[in-house]
Formats: sequence, structure tokens, C-alpha cells
Amino acid sequence: MATGSQELGQILPIDGIRIATISAGVRYQNRLDMVLFELAAGTRSAGVFTLNAFCAAPVVIARQSLKDSAGDVRYLLVNTGNANAGTGPQGMTDAQACCKAVADATGVDVRQVLPFSTGVIGERLPSERIVAAVPEALGALEVDSWLLAAKGIMTTDTRPKAVSRVIEHAGKRITITGITKGAGMIKPNMATMLAFVGTDAELDQTLLSSLLQSSVEQSFNRITVDGDTSTNDCCILSATGRSGVRVTEADKALFDAFSSALHELVLELAKLIIRDAEGARKFVTVDVRGGGNTRECLQVAYAIAESPLVKTALSASDPNWGRILAAIGRAGVENLDVSKIDIYLDDVAIVKQGGLAPSYREEQGQKVMNQEDITLHVELARGECRELVWTADLSEEYVRINASYRS
Repeated sequence: MATGSQELGQILPIDGIRIATISAGVRYQNRLDMVLFELAAGTRSAGVFTLNAFCAAPVVIARQSLKDSAGDVRYLLVNTGNANAGTGPQGMTDAQACCKAVADATGVDVRQVLPFSTGVIGERLPSERIVAAVPEALGALEVDSWLLAAKGIMTTDTRPKAVSRVIEHAGKRITITGITKGAGMIKPNMATMLAFVGTDAELDQTLLSSLLQSSVEQSFNRITVDGDTSTNDCCILSATGRSGVRVTEADKALFDAFSSALHELVLELAKLIIRDAEGARKFVTVDVRGGGNTRECLQVAYAIAESPLVKTALSASDPNWGRILAAIGRAGVENLDVSKIDIYLDDVAIVKQGGLAPSYREEQGQKVMNQEDITLHVELARGECRELVWTADLSEEYVRINASYRS
């Protein structure tokens, strides 16, 4: 179950990046569950990682290796079916063994191999299966394989998630392509479950990191399915430089064009997660305006987006606006003057100045709630800040998926 079109558009290869997607039997036989990215020499990579205190072993290793290598990464090794989280020292040993297998087979420093895992928490990673599959993966590396990789990193996702963007500059062309996975346990506190973005532009390490952080903040850090931040969240941006176009802040026109394209791509990936949220039938934008600062806008937006009562009403297409009002009231905004608050379903005013809008009719709200795409718009009348958060409804299918996740 998912919302919106399944059409992804053309997914473009990135010069300097080859990818292999195979079955290693991590949890299930004959299922794509291992992806290997090969990054050409000279590629720079930046990353953001989960802030969950129980972060998985691969997160610990990838974060440290990225720092130790100063972004000079050559391989990204991804497995699904097992998160290698909550596995203690053994989890670190298993993740390191997988990285070492790639390093030994390719002659690179082990710190140039970053591991990524997603799947069931608390079970030992069958590292021997991944190690045994490394030769096959190296032999299967291809340039035009992003969409297959998007399928290979799926867990409870029902569809692959991939986006490409092209920038034309001074007769040259820059390409950006990204993939992501995630459908549940989604409230990124950095990025999302897993995301990999590549570009053939050339950027220095500082600028690459800065652009990734700002892109993530307004995209992956603005979505929620169930309010749960994963133990394994990672997002990596790799720039190969093969286009021959160097992006710097000194060339403002190029910088703005690249920055805008990257932000749009990452935001689209984030929205694809919400459209494929576990059991989703609604794609919901929570638009909070008139806040005194970013923090209080997000307090209100997430109070609405993560309310089980609001989300179940959305699932039932029930215009029960009192649940939205109640969520705003408990969001924790200090000195909130409820007599100034307006609430809209799309452009239908349901609450004006803290009470039922005189013009509101139930059939108006019902018409909006019957839609697949809905905007919940709140006016706080406290300042000029605005924040957007994207979420989905909470259906019986979500409960079924998570009740039987390990079976």
C-alpha cells in the first residue's frame, strides 16, 4: 500500500560510481540483500548519521572511518535483513570483518570501506555470508545500476525510491542521483534509514559536508511515519568530480544551481519515503506558519504529525478537527494564545481564532479528507517563522506489518 505515482522518471548513472546488487542470503534466500558501491579514486564523501544512543555497529564504524579517511572513501557496503544493532562487541567484529573482506580484495585501506546495515535489531549479523559474497559483488559492478540498488536496499518498502537531477553550466553538465529506503521506524534525527547520493561534480570536503547537512535538515529531518528514530540512519553524499565542473561558493550562479538541485533531490527522496510509509493511504503535509521561531513551529508540526488520534482520523478520512486542535494545545509552546490560532484543511478554514470557523461545513472537511494528498495548515500568529513536516496516516496495515515484522 502506498500513495502517489510509482513513476520515478529516468535514473541516471554517475561517472565514477559503479554498483553491484546481489543476493547474499543475509536473512532470506534468493532475495536482493547486498549492495556494493565502488567510488572512483579522488571521490570525496560526506555523511550524516543517526543520533540514537543505541546506534548500530556499522554506524559507529562508518562514522569513524569517514573521519579517519577525511572523506576519501572507495567502497560503500550495504546489507539488508539484519541491522547489526544492539549486538555489542560482536557486532563491531562482524561489521569490521565485512569491511576487511572488501579492502583485502581490492587493495584499499579498510578505513576506505564504509558498512551500512538495515533490518532486524538485536540479532547477530551473519558476516560470513557477506564476506563469502564479496567476490561475486566485485564481479557484478556496473555503471548504470542505481535502480537495482534501490531495490536491493528495500526492507518493508513496497517500491524502490530513486531520483536524478541534471544541471547545465557553461556547456557542461552535472548529474546528481540518489536512492533511499525506509517505510517504518521513521523520524530521522539526521537523515533517514539509508540514503546514498552521488554526483559527478567536484566539491571540497568542507563544502560537500555543509551542503549535505543543509539539504538533510530541510528534508529527511522533516519527515515522520511513527516518531521512531532508527538505530541505523545514515545518509552519504559522494562527489566524483568526473564532470570536470568544480562547485565553489565563489561562483554564486553555479553554487546556487547545484545547491538548489541537491536540496530538491533529497527532499523528493524524503517525500517518497512518506508516500511508501508502512500501510499508508494518505500523504500529509503539516504546514505551520506564524511561529516565533523554528523550534515552536516544529513542536506544533510534530505534535500533529505524530498524534495517533490525528493519524487514525486521517486513515478513516474523518474530519475530526478537534484532534488537531488538541495536538496543538499539548505541543508545549510557551504562552500560546489559542484565541489567535487558525487551522485549515487545504484551503478550508475549520478553526478561526481558536474556535470553529463560522463558515465551516462538515461536507467541506469531508471532501478534503477523502483526498489522498492533504495539507493541514496552522496559523499561530506569533511571528514570521514557517516549517513544513510530512507524514502519513496510521492504518490497520501499519499495525499488521509491524506485528509480524520478524516472522
